[in-house]
Amino acid sequence: MIQPLSYIHPEAKIAQNVVVEPFSTIHRDVEIGEGTWIGSNVTIMSGARIGKNCRIFPGSVIAGEPQDLKFEGEITTAEIGDNTTIRECVTINRGTKDRYKTVIGKNCLIQAYSHIAHDCLVGDNCIFSNSSTLAGHITVGDYVVLAGMVAVHQFCKIGSHAFVTGGTLVRKDVPPFIKAAREPIAYAGINSVGLRRRGFSTEEITEIQDIYRVLFVQHRNLTKALDLVEAEFTPTELRDEILSFVRNSNRGVIKGFNQGRISTL
Repeated sequence: MIQPLSYIHPEAKIAQNVVVEPFSTIHRDVEIGEGTWIGSNVTIMSGARIGKNCRIFPGSVIAGEPQDLKFEGEITTAEIGDNTTIRECVTINRGTKDRYKTVIGKNCLIQAYSHIAHDCLVGDNCIFSNSSTLAGHITVGDYVVLAGMVAVHQFCKIGSHAFVTGGTLVRKDVPPFIKAAREPIAYAGINSVGLRRRGFSTEEITEIQDIYRVLFVQHRNLTKALDLVEAEFTPTELRDEILSFVRNSNRGVIKGFNQGRISTL
């Protein structure tokens, strides 16, 4: 299944039914799982750990050295989960001594020309549209969608089930279950369409919407709004996930659009 004119280091660990197309290069410390397809002109460098049934399209570079002046050649990895597709010319850097790994979860779609820098942790079932860029040390939850040409500042966090619209610059943390848009980035309602597609009930969606109405729409101080949500809403996993994310944000979370007025999006 390995085509002529490709190069695979003899110590790389490649499953029996992996397909490697011509002109691709696979370095020494690499592991690739069963059923994965490697297109032409792909470079997979030392430290890559690629799961089963992945598809990596031409021009991609996986596990390149971090673009970080503090990197001192430490042994680190770039890990890609099962069933993930990496489209053309995507670059994924391996970790530094901060986290020692960069991770892309299972069932993700990383579209053409996207870049995922060192020490990023990306959850499962995420979609990054064309030319999305993650700086270093970013954490992304499950089922996150980044539209085209989104750029995320280093050390930011994006909560699960969040949707960030195209061309947005993410400077602050984006809480779970919401849409984020505009410049500067702001809350633009909850991601109701995505939540319905993933099986959230009407009651759960209403609960999320009510919580964010208190946090972002009613012109309250955020600390007081968090206390109000904790006092007035019945404890649930959804409520606690939102409260925990906002309270544990190191960079601070995004604000409500135009001083708290909810978008009609």
